[in-house]
Amino acid sequence: MNQMTCPKTGFSRRGFMIGIAGLTFAVAVGRERFGHAATEAPDIAGTPFNPWVSIAPSGEISIMAPATEMGQGSLTSLPLILAEELDADWSKVVIVPAPPIGKIYGNPSMFGAMLTAHSLSVQGYFTPLRTFGAQVRAVLLDNVAKHWNVPSAELSTEPSVVVHAKSGQRIGYGEIVAFAEIPAVAPAIKPEALKKPSDFRLIGHDVMRVELPTKVNGSAIYAIDVQVPGMIYGAILRSPVQGGAPDNIDDAAAKAVAGVIDVVRLPYGVGVLAKTPWAAFNAKSALESGVTWQRSGKAWGFDSDKGLDAFAADARDLQKPTVEWYKQGDTEAALAQAATRIEAEYRCHYAYHAQMEPLNAVASVSAAGDAAEVWCGTQYPTAAQAAAARALDIPAEKIKLNYTLLGGGFGRRGDYGEGWVVDAVLMAKSAQRPVPVKVMWTREDDVHNGHFRPITAHYLRAGLDASGKLIAYHQRLVGDRVLLSENPQFFRENHGRDYQLMGGIDLKYYDIPNQYGGQIPQDTGVRTAPLRGIGDIANKFVAEVFLDEVALMRSVDPMQFRLELLKNTPRGRKVLQRVAEMADWDRKRDNTALGCTFMVYNDTLIGGVAEVSVDHSTGQIKVHNFWCVVDCGIAVQPDNIVAQFEGGIVYGLGLALTEEISFRDGAVQQSNFYDYRVARMNGVPDIHVGVISTDNHPTGVGQMSVVVVAPAVNNAVARLTGVRLREPPMTPERVKKALG
Repeated sequence: MNQMTCPKTGFSRRGFMIGIAGLTFAVAVGRERFGHAATEAPDIAGTPFNPWVSIAPSGEISIMAPATEMGQGSLTSLPLILAEELDADWSKVVIVPAPPIGKIYGNPSMFGAMLTAHSLSVQGYFTPLRTFGAQVRAVLLDNVAKHWNVPSAELSTEPSVVVHAKSGQRIGYGEIVAFAEIPAVAPAIKPEALKKPSDFRLIGHDVMRVELPTKVNGSAIYAIDVQVPGMIYGAILRSPVQGGAPDNIDDAAAKAVAGVIDVVRLPYGVGVLAKTPWAAFNAKSALESGVTWQRSGKAWGFDSDKGLDAFAADARDLQKPTVEWYKQGDTEAALAQAATRIEAEYRCHYAYHAQMEPLNAVASVSAAGDAAEVWCGTQYPTAAQAAAARALDIPAEKIKLNYTLLGGGFGRRGDYGEGWVVDAVLMAKSAQRPVPVKVMWTREDDVHNGHFRPITAHYLRAGLDASGKLIAYHQRLVGDRVLLSENPQFFRENHGRDYQLMGGIDLKYYDIPNQYGGQIPQDTGVRTAPLRGIGDIANKFVAEVFLDEVALMRSVDPMQFRLELLKNTPRGRKVLQRVAEMADWDRKRDNTALGCTFMVYNDTLIGGVAEVSVDHSTGQIKVHNFWCVVDCGIAVQPDNIVAQFEGGIVYGLGLALTEEISFRDGAVQQSNFYDYRVARMNGVPDIHVGVISTDNHPTGVGQMSVVVVAPAVNNAVARLTGVRLREPPMTPERVKKALG
């Protein structure tokens, strides 16, 4: 790794620079007192050149970071993109978390929302951030040209220095601040004026992630670390079923716990305020036998196994109409004319996000209840701010939001409702005095009350012509809704189209002339949410496993079959050929087998190969090696891409082999990592990742490798045993049953 000096992070600096990008270029820095504004301006020395960049006389450059950091590296990669075009000395950069102002810091690829999700941060911000950096550089050059009375075209830049080669004059960015005049309107930057990839000094080079030293030395601040003077603690007993509300409350046992301050009725549960966290937790446990629940909400009585049976029946019932999601050609006509037809069914279960830091937040509400300050870890700062405001029935600008590093997000901290933030503000309000309250979920709370990846059932049909060419691919998907649960308003605005559930349904990168993907929507009432990989986890799994079945039925090598289908996708062929070389695909093995997969996920091309063995006596699948190759366009941080893919493969391994949430009578049956088994260290394979960097616009990497694991493992097991597993997670019990 390039040992470039690491910039500082401004996590102790709260607030923002006020201005509207693209309209007002010169901006002001202001301060507001708690209770009077949404934010407090950061302690940034120097001159703001636009809402993203401020330069101090010392040469320190403050750059705003619009995405939250949850281990994926956005806190480094996004400011680095801007610094590239600014030609900033990276060692002089200070990174400041941007405030929750979507109209300035929102992601263009997320409908302008300030939401860190879907692996769209680099992809969405790449060109705007380059443009903002180039604009500031242009202003610096124009000011120096006037100051030296030379043509601007004769000037160039080196890291944080403007150079006039003819005269040999040099001046640092910090020195320019003394005489800089900032125009009211940003200079226009044409796309061709941006740097060519061959000229990149930061992009494409390995730069240490800026937050890593704090994680190593223990100084990193997560929401669960936040300590505020006078703070007390809260814990909440929630309804065991979504939509339930407390009915009768016997709180005598809870109030008898030493350190308990009060017991509070909430719309969705019963809260405890206490002097210590353990007093709050113990009192919550004491409440469990004293609270009865109103059986309101759709999920009461729901059983996930029976639900999946019903979903599967609907999927294979061709008389039940589907909502068209993706169509190419005429699949029904092609199936009717096909020389050979193949069909198959698959099921996918609920899964839990399993982020290492359970949900938590701190809130302080003013005595009048008309303002609040919140500390939390969130993927969606503007939604967290809005949720707190709705809970208190006050304007959003009356909520000061301080967001921190996240101890894992994976979609769980991107919820539109931000329930854990609502917990904190309601409990702080109920304290009836302006005292900060920290509400923490235990791991059991986090599991029992999670928002889960939905269950889905799939019925697939394929048609081949007389030559064996795949001419038709038809998928019917029955799945629990996600977008309706996550963001009802956007679900309605999106005309009921659940892109969270249906992501990855198309295979347009494959040469299959007739394709159809259709949805039969269901609403079990169970809490659902996007989980790292979103709809593609299920949809790409069933597609890649089904294509493997087609290849084996044709007696065609699965790798060669995919290469044939990718004849019109040269980047995809290169990725697949590279991963085949890395895995030595054609070499014969003893007691193990290889399985392959390929997919395009949000324009990122990924190929994967798994090497597995199976213990027939126990049903245990062991993954010995996993090879993965990615083409994500311009590789902004190559070493971090490898790290993200390694982590994603481990995450995907748990989802493929062991992780499953089940419901009985609407309640979650699992409690902690002893019965919800994430991947263990002794089960992690040797992981080999190759990155193909191209000059194409960069695409996402944070969750892409999660999706390739299950199909590659499944396909390897089928080659080894001759048995096809149709229901991830591929637990030992399911493997033994399949093997007979």
